[in-house]
Amino acid sequence: MVYSMQPYGIQSMLKEGHKHLSGLDEAVLKNIDACKQLSQITRTSLGPNGMNKMVINHLDKLFVTNDAATIVNELEVQHPAAKILVLAAKAQQEEIGDGANLTISFAGEILQMAEELIRMGLHPSEIIIGYTKAINKTVEILDELVEKDSETMDVKNKEQVISRMRAAVASKQFGQEDILCSLIADACIQVCPKNPANFNVDNVRVAKLLGGGLNNSTVVQGMVLKNDAVGTIKQVEKAKVAVFVEGVDTSATETKGTVLIQNAEQLENYSKTEESKVEELIKAVADSGAKVIVSGGAVGEMALHFCERYKLMVLKISSKFELRRFCRTTGAVARLKLSPPNPDDLGYVDSVSVEEIGGVRVIVVRNGSDGNSVSTVVLRGSTDSILDNLERAVDDGVNTYKAMCRDSRVVPGAAAAEIELARRLKEFSFREIGLDQYAIAKFAEAFEMIPTTLAENAGLNAMEIISSLYAEHASGNTKVGIDLEEGACKDVSGMNVWDLYVTKYFALKYAADAACTVLRVDQIIMSKPAGGPRQDAAPGGMDED
Repeated sequence: MVYSMQPYGIQSMLKEGHKHLSGLDEAVLKNIDACKQLSQITRTSLGPNGMNKMVINHLDKLFVTNDAATIVNELEVQHPAAKILVLAAKAQQEEIGDGANLTISFAGEILQMAEELIRMGLHPSEIIIGYTKAINKTVEILDELVEKDSETMDVKNKEQVISRMRAAVASKQFGQEDILCSLIADACIQVCPKNPANFNVDNVRVAKLLGGGLNNSTVVQGMVLKNDAVGTIKQVEKAKVAVFVEGVDTSATETKGTVLIQNAEQLENYSKTEESKVEELIKAVADSGAKVIVSGGAVGEMALHFCERYKLMVLKISSKFELRRFCRTTGAVARLKLSPPNPDDLGYVDSVSVEEIGGVRVIVVRNGSDGNSVSTVVLRGSTDSILDNLERAVDDGVNTYKAMCRDSRVVPGAAAAEIELARRLKEFSFREIGLDQYAIAKFAEAFEMIPTTLAENAGLNAMEIISSLYAEHASGNTKVGIDLEEGACKDVSGMNVWDLYVTKYFALKYAADAACTVLRVDQIIMSKPAGGPRQDAAPGGMDED
């Protein structure tokens, strides 16, 4: 006779197959461990000398990058606690467009400090209170570290823009930041509206063309489309443009009809009427003053023949997003079907030409007259992964430009701000009473991770650098940071390394919030995964071979 044990406690409440983890060892410390693993992956990519990661995603696409946002996006993190850090990094990427690595690495570091405190006997609640006090104090100190007179800047002044953008671009493309920053600044200043706060990141496009090198890269006022013109006309100057979304072709009728043809004459006349209808439409477009027709769909043979006859240049843009940008660049209004356009619907371009760059034919649409609304950075490089990395650097630069349009304040870069924060927070922790002072001290210690990582990634002795940084800051030189090229401590104003205040502010805030969220969890309850075939099971009816 078999006795079956009746489930009791939480087992009796939940469905069979669930998992329940609780307590410090099972829940809190395991969560912290998962977050530490994630931050260790991204940490070695921090800073200008950061290493690249080779990530192959579920679609077998290869990424070789040191951009933390791309890495965590493609990793498909499964652990729920580590996912919180990924969400914090994504929030940082969307808010500022740079600093995702700082968010993850710093959150992982303060969680590691929290683990040490828990093992010492502190309760997570006390740690959270200490961390909250610490981050509030950090924001206060960060405000004091802002460089004088940096809150006023002319966003059209290229030098001021480059000085704020260099650090963000150098962390992706060290050694090439001067060339890249010049290109990005030119592109952003071209499309900056009268009110800089309305700057739209989408107005700076990137065209990646294989071959050549970074020195061959250029900025085009207007758009670069990676396809050839339809037809024989390859260049038009100072032209009006008509845009048709559904394509340039004879339109089929909405309803089906049957035509009864009695003899050969009627058949001849039937095809003639079709021809004359198309000719009439194309002629109407040509008479309206347009010299360029842009089609969102297919271009029919007959329509193309008449376009050639009336000396109209025909472009085909199949992506509807590109078509919208084209309309924005030229000021055209897209019409649905091929029909005579109103004069108000026509756009204007300074020139449209087909050029050959590195063996690829591209259409260059230039429009430099009135406050142009789209500019394109044409990037050249030898491989696809180099081009992808350059594109990410350009994205970071453009996002930094958007951030400085809203708030142009800067703080010292090259880990100078972090060491000063660590020093001042340590002093603050000594003045606190209660157990949260230990949490504040550990939070301060976590800031040392940034100079340590920068130094280690550059192959320098981290302990020496940190001690000399502390010595310099204690004697009042609050702008001394690491010069990674010479491996020494220098004043950042001489090296011209500045970080945007908003990037630091949001990165540290998101990191502290994510860490506190992870620490607040004391139980993990997972129900049984939904049924269905297993992902890794072999397809039915097949043996292992």
